[in-house]
Amino acid sequence: MIPRLEVRSWVALFAMALTGVGSVVHAGAADRKLDFYWIDSQGGGSTLMVTPAGESVLFDTGNPGGRDSGRILKVAREVAGLTRIDHLVTTHLHSDHFGGAPEVAAAIPIGTVHDNGIPDRDPDGRNDPSWPQRIRGYREMKVDARRVVEPGKGLDLKPALEGAPRLTVRFVAARQKLAVSSGAAVNVRDCKDPNPRPMDTSDNANSVVTLVEFGGFRFFHGGDLTWNTEAALVCPLDQVGMVDVYQVNHHGLDVSSNPMLLRVLAPTVAVFNNGPTKGCAPRVVSDLRALPKPPEVYQVHRNQKDAEANTASAQTANATAEGGQFLRLSVDPDASGYWVEVPSTGHRRRFVTVRGR
Repeated sequence: MIPRLEVRSWVALFAMALTGVGSVVHAGAADRKLDFYWIDSQGGGSTLMVTPAGESVLFDTGNPGGRDSGRILKVAREVAGLTRIDHLVTTHLHSDHFGGAPEVAAAIPIGTVHDNGIPDRDPDGRNDPSWPQRIRGYREMKVDARRVVEPGKGLDLKPALEGAPRLTVRFVAARQKLAVSSGAAVNVRDCKDPNPRPMDTSDNANSVVTLVEFGGFRFFHGGDLTWNTEAALVCPLDQVGMVDVYQVNHHGLDVSSNPMLLRVLAPTVAVFNNGPTKGCAPRVVSDLRALPKPPEVYQVHRNQKDAEANTASAQTANATAEGGQFLRLSVDPDASGYWVEVPSTGHRRRFVTVRGR
């Protein structure tokens, strides 16, 4: 006798064959998990999330030129089984974070773009005459809608599947403006930064900061957020709290990952979306290792400049500079735990979601 679940699976496949629809299906809709993919953009930004309802959120699109957009499309279509990007969140307007967007939009439909708005002049404050041309493709690409991020608001997602934990994607900061939530904010006693940095006038400081919550699972994505804005997130009010997974800010460059923020986040897993010679800085790695409970570290690339900063080889997607391999994280349908996978090495490890925040 064929098990009932197997019968249902074959019936579904037969129905798709008859209709010619859905040779691939959304990852989330197929397994009811919350999935994340860190796509190699050689030190740029590109993280794909697929919800349990099969809705997709792409954080940044890497560099222009076809390489990064091609890798994004490959993971989106062939691995995650997507036919569209429902939401694109552009954390800030540096070319390694928005440059691939026009190419992605030309190849797969994009729903709503969420960003800080498109200025007429270079957001780094320079009188760069090339800015209108550099931003033109992003400004004119075909998308369904555009929204300017407002701290405290979030994405309008499809309703949760029956019995699934609640999923929210909330913007806690943008343009150096914070979204104070009295319900989640906690007074922090010591707010004196022992190593203050000069004011950052680049667009990095304006990065959109996103907190994803799925039941008891929490994920922090801060784009290229830098030192002083990181401190403002946690002092004098903690607006983020502990997280399970921290995508290390700014690829792991030394001007980011303020220890004040790291202590509050206290992540179980830290992911460097770095390049072979960009990010995963020794100081950042040292501060993560110095936390009371050091996180398990995963890297998109092996750091070719500072070997001591690297995590275990099995936890690194790309051992060489050529790259192209990705990392994956899947949260259980009930959000009780999650798996981190490195397909290129065969590594797979389970973590239990931290409760009682």
